[in-house]
Amino acid sequence: MAGHGSLTFIGNATVLIRYNGFALLTDPNFLHRGQRAYLGYGISSRRLTDPAMGIDELPPLDAVVLSHMHGDHWDRVTRRGLDRDTLILTTPHAARRLGHQGFGQAVGLGTWRAHELRGGNGSLKVTSLPARHAPGIAETLLPPVMGSMLEFRDPAGQVDLRLLISGDTLMDHWLEAIPRHFPDIDVALVHLGGTKLLGLMTVTMDGEQGARWVDLMNPRVVVPIHYDDYSAFASPLQDFRQYAEQAGVGDRVVYLQRGQTYDLTGRQIPHRA
Repeated sequence: MAGHGSLTFIGNATVLIRYNGFALLTDPNFLHRGQRAYLGYGISSRRLTDPAMGIDELPPLDAVVLSHMHGDHWDRVTRRGLDRDTLILTTPHAARRLGHQGFGQAVGLGTWRAHELRGGNGSLKVTSLPARHAPGIAETLLPPVMGSMLEFRDPAGQVDLRLLISGDTLMDHWLEAIPRHFPDIDVALVHLGGTKLLGLMTVTMDGEQGARWVDLMNPRVVVPIHYDDYSAFASPLQDFRQYAEQAGVGDRVVYLQRGQTYDLTGRQIPHRA
């Protein structure tokens, strides 16, 4: 019997995923409109929107999946408000930083490493995936980033739902290994925005790259996130919509407003009506 659950888009790259008894939060960012996220080297970006809920409105969490340590993915509100005993699955770099902040359950996953959680209705395996946050040598100036594969399994150990999170990445040949390892992807969350640092260097996928990413990963359903919440974003969602249609993948895209929820059903996920 297929499992059931939902994903709720809170804002930026923050999504609440509930499935088969597990509750997960991605890239927690609860700053409000007008506040600034700090990105290092004196660079900051102003938030243009409000999150759909506050950190105090979250249900009890089994884990946080954190793609990397940037101020629009892990902010000061989260640092103050999240339970210090929360399991956080992230990069080794971010895990060390979180440990210094008092989060003792931060687990650093190298690329292709996995962590498994078990529950009454089955298990969840989170695997760290390749991602590249900047072109060329500039990558060394930014915190390491990971994509994530969430595999929900039923009590018999069979994969019931496979959910991919791109993380903040550019298109790169290293990403080609992901669909080879996981050729059957049910849902994908794609980070967009064409983020520009100092107005010059693009460090996340724009609409054109996002459409190519969807074509490469070939998920049944894709939900775009991380595209209009900050002043550093340079590629609006309309860019992705246009390129997705041109690439022939527009029919599998689900567009959610902040606060909207999409229902998940294992291996029988309905296409967008």
